[in-house]
Amino acid sequence: MRIKEGFLLRETAGRFIVLPLGGELDLGSLITLNETGAFLWRLLEEGKSRKELLEALLEEYDVTRERAEKDLDALLAKMEAAGLLED
Repeated sequence: MRIKEGFLLRETAGRFIVLPLGGELDLGSLITLNETGAFLWRLLEEGKSRKELLEALLEEYDVTRERAEKDLDALLAKMEAAGLLED
């Protein structure tokens, strides 16, 4: 799993924003991520699997496996719905 080409993650004023490359920028459809989302974005840029993402979350943050799985699945679903992911 990885981030589709044509999208960049930028930090601005302490917020992480996903920007599309080229085309018009629709400010109403900007996607923002928190620090954890940005952490996972960078791993997805490397093509990490869901299992690898989960293990990285557990190693990096003080969170239960159940909570990490729930939050990871929610983020991946949101990214998939926004057309940001490819296999």
